[in-house]
Amino acid sequence: MPIDIRPVPVPEALGTPAAREFESSAELGSLLERANWGHEDFAYSAAELLAAQRNDRHRGHAWIGAWDGDTMIGRAGLEWERNAGATTAELTLGVLPQHRRRGVGSRLLAAAEDAVRDLGRSTIVAYSDHADTESAPAEGPVLHAPDGGAALPASVPAAGFAAAHGYDLAQLERISSLTVGGRADEFRGALDARTAGANALGYRLELWTDRTPARLVDAYAAARGRMALAVPAGGITIDEEHWDAARVREREEESLDGGRTLLVAAALAPDGAVAGYTELELPLGRGFAFQSDTLVVGAHRGHGLGMLTKLANLARLTEVAPDRTEVYTWNADENEHMLAINVALGFRRCGLEAVWQRD
Repeated sequence: MPIDIRPVPVPEALGTPAAREFESSAELGSLLERANWGHEDFAYSAAELLAAQRNDRHRGHAWIGAWDGDTMIGRAGLEWERNAGATTAELTLGVLPQHRRRGVGSRLLAAAEDAVRDLGRSTIVAYSDHADTESAPAEGPVLHAPDGGAALPASVPAAGFAAAHGYDLAQLERISSLTVGGRADEFRGALDARTAGANALGYRLELWTDRTPARLVDAYAAARGRMALAVPAGGITIDEEHWDAARVREREEESLDGGRTLLVAAALAPDGAVAGYTELELPLGRGFAFQSDTLVVGAHRGHGLGMLTKLANLARLTEVAPDRTEVYTWNADENEHMLAINVALGFRRCGLEAVWQRD
């Protein structure tokens, strides 16, 4: 039976006949993560995927599925900034192991590239994950990104696929995990000392869950707007993200709509500006959290605010969700300062995310 490649329709609600293909896409995501990592921790639920589609005024999303009869065997996902000056689209692609080497991935990629052209974008940034299976260096040729010291074995299938379709390695991100179980007192003690030092410099901590306090939403939007262009980019083309209070609220709605709890720790400067912040995302019903965006605004660096905000959020995580014993995070391999903070906290590398680009 021929493989059918077609867009995945977005349903009004889950659990209906119209939602079957969308739910199949989420189920496939879990299978792909298990095949790659041996676990499903990085898979998004159907509720989380639908929440992203519903809250898409600033960021667009689309899925394309590969079907063998009634079974989805592969998918491509696209995301893009909706602002008029944006030139890129981000791509993820996966095919079940037993259906590879049949041209399914190439057909999905071609369909995704057509969709990107229809969006009027000229650059595609694609991602592939690679678990660390052993600590010994890989044998044989390796690939290096423009910045950083990490290396990816040239033999991994994603590298050959990328090269065959004209994509270059633009960055390697370190995927790290941290065990937080039993460390509440340690985090709290370190936080108290850091807080005293920050207070002496005029900074103060502000913590919130899910919704940013109204008195801080504009300052938080201003800090978030710096994030996309402030992190090391390697060889990646990154579109500017336009943030205001409305976008902050939209992202909060997406998180709540998808069942995620959001913990935010921010350091406020004496003038009330958000000098630095970090976030923890808690997916519904899981035993871990994701440490996502962390930023210290340039004018406020050198005062330990990155470590301060991370300690504050980790201490709070052990208090409000003691069942979540693991935290995952992603950092550009060349982001030496942020990686040093994470290593000091106890994060250890568990894999790499390769970022590929084609203009």
